[in-house]
Amino acid sequence: MNRISVAIIGASGYTGGELLRLLLFHPNVEVKQITSNSYYGKLAHKAHPNLRKVTSLKFCSVDELEKVDTLFLCTPHGESMKRIDEYKNFAERIIDLSGDFRLNDVNEFEKWYKQTHLKPEMLNKFIYGIPELHREEMRNATYISSAGCNATTTILGLYPLYKNGLAETARTVVEVKVGSSEGGKKASFASHHPERSGAMRSYKPTAHRHAAEIIQELSFGKKIEIHFSATSVDMIRGTMATSHIFLKENLSEKDIWKIYREAYKDEPFIRIIKEREGNYRYPEPKLCIGTNYCDIGFEKDPHSNRLVVISAIDNLMKGAAGQALQAFNIMHGLNETTGLEFPGLHPI
Repeated sequence: MNRISVAIIGASGYTGGELLRLLLFHPNVEVKQITSNSYYGKLAHKAHPNLRKVTSLKFCSVDELEKVDTLFLCTPHGESMKRIDEYKNFAERIIDLSGDFRLNDVNEFEKWYKQTHLKPEMLNKFIYGIPELHREEMRNATYISSAGCNATTTILGLYPLYKNGLAETARTVVEVKVGSSEGGKKASFASHHPERSGAMRSYKPTAHRHAAEIIQELSFGKKIEIHFSATSVDMIRGTMATSHIFLKENLSEKDIWKIYREAYKDEPFIRIIKEREGNYRYPEPKLCIGTNYCDIGFEKDPHSNRLVVISAIDNLMKGAAGQALQAFNIMHGLNETTGLEFPGLHPI
């Protein structure tokens, strides 16, 4: 078959580089162009040294783009909605990895993002980008908005419980611990090594905008409450969500296992982790590095109806580039694991 032509706008950042790495080795894809303002005219490996001898692509400007089959947007939040009409001229299909089109309600967007949405009429044209929830819609999609990394980790961990109406919908508390790459490539005082190294910093204890995605995707007709906090820890890649759910009934761990198994038994990138001993009896972000897996585990409090769900991903993979490629595969009728087979490394 003819290879699918793609271009990446904003390819010099961490997410863009990870997406480029994946697409270069995808058997059905030809990467035609990559754009960057800060690296204009330079070889890809100037921004992504791991791609030395892998590609001779150079960064170009958006003005130099030619038409392709699919366009990936790896731009900062706020950029996609400014230029979406222009981007539509370059490709029939678009996958946006920013947060501009994740929410389907303009009022919710403006509440959580604290800005006016510039293209509200486009919100309902984008499919929310978690394949495990929206696979069928993705098959015929023109536009997909990739989910946030914290939202992906949390939603996948909680989805079977909320879908089956098993959780008290006002009491769920989620604490997410994230690596420094989630903050992006642009340096700041907060990311300066003497400030960041060794830190465990609560940077968004309330009002994190990814909470809006969680509420949207887990409400199932009746709006829920999620009490969500995020903490930066001393690692580069990885997101781990520890979610405290209060069950409506006193289910056993065996019952809970059956619920998760039924929900995810056919999912290629969900691993249910439930072992009684060893270092890795709960999900560990380190084991997801470089992979598109979401590992999910849980433990029932023997003294109450509290269930602790632990879910982990690589924020640049299942939380960004890997999930976008999974959606791309579905959109184009390909095996959704294509280009995403890497199982990770151990030890690392």
